[in-house]
Amino acid sequence: MKSFICLIAILFISSSYAYASSDESGGVINIKSNHTVEQTITKLETELKNKGMTIFKRVSHSEGAAGVGLKLRPTEILIFGNPKIGTKLMQCEQLAGLDLPLKALAYQDSEGQVWLAYNNPDYIARRYDIKGCAEVITKMTNALSNFSKAATQ
Repeated sequence: MKSFICLIAILFISSSYAYASSDESGGVINIKSNHTVEQTITKLETELKNKGMTIFKRVSHSEGAAGVGLKLRPTEILIFGNPKIGTKLMQCEQLAGLDLPLKALAYQDSEGQVWLAYNNPDYIARRYDIKGCAEVITKMTNALSNFSKAATQ
């Protein structure tokens, strides 16, 4: 009986973790990728450029770690934005500039699965209590969803 209860508890915990990891947790949207970290970020960068977005910087945290003699599973971040949209958000609340430009992080977890993560625009709106920018938030949400799907599938 104890084994059965333990099994049920493990299944519940692991299914809860899988949901949080594949959806939103703490304002972060995390999406499984079918590609390597490098391929995921390259696909995202290509998609963003094709849509006229500005790419500010691509950073390999893994390379940075290796440069100081430390190991880190593959981890890259892409910093990007669109001043036409970001400026509108900051006109509603300038503090949103702390989360702009946007960032997307591709990383490989301890089990070898690659993920693409980014801040949910709704979370940014809640964080700064942004009012009157629902259209901008919706536009950002839809665009990020489309870009992430293109990069991960």
